[in-house]
Amino acid sequence: MSDVSTLDRDPGEREKRPRGVVFWCGVLLIVVGLGLLGYVGWQMFGTNVVSRHEAGQIRERTERAWERGEEGPSRALLHVPRFGASYSVPIVQGFTDDNLAKGVARYTDGAKAGGLGNYVLAGHRVTHGEPFSKFPDLRKGDLVEVETRTATYTYRLRNSGTDTIVDFTTAWPLWPVPSPSAKGAAPTQHLITLLTCSELFHTDDRSVVVGDLVKTRKVDR
Repeated sequence: MSDVSTLDRDPGEREKRPRGVVFWCGVLLIVVGLGLLGYVGWQMFGTNVVSRHEAGQIRERTERAWERGEEGPSRALLHVPRFGASYSVPIVQGFTDDNLAKGVARYTDGAKAGGLGNYVLAGHRVTHGEPFSKFPDLRKGDLVEVETRTATYTYRLRNSGTDTIVDFTTAWPLWPVPSPSAKGAAPTQHLITLLTCSELFHTDDRSVVVGDLVKTRKVDR
């Protein structure tokens, strides 16, 4: 025989019972999942939109300042023909997260553009504008140009974008002579080193290319 008290209870009253643990765990998992999707979406797409916009503004303000014979917010622009004819990214001073979100960053303890020693630049391969997204496409012999207000320096790469991969703690790419056997050596050449992550997602490895200065062209603005 059925429980009369249960049968007599209003259906709407039965629906008002407290939700079970399983229900709330399900809700929590959905919320967490949506949060993770939002975070990944922001990292992969949102940061690119923001960073490219900011880098574009810095580049434009720099070019206008140079036309007036003045220094701009960026001291140099990076051009890599392998990355496309329109590729032009501002170079900002210092390896900080903020600077790496504005273009490519220069190692300030290294040489200056065109100078004796090692001119070191780093950039993101994914997220934050991903200026080095095509880094693996670089080939030995490719040209890389660094444009300043007074000159354009052209470097020729010694190696391809996938030839040299090191752990992120490896120091020699920052040395005045970028070679594992050259610790403490005095520079005798004008070089450039480009650094980026070796894989698309989180990695402790870095890809490295090194180039030699082959041409200096003075600019009369």
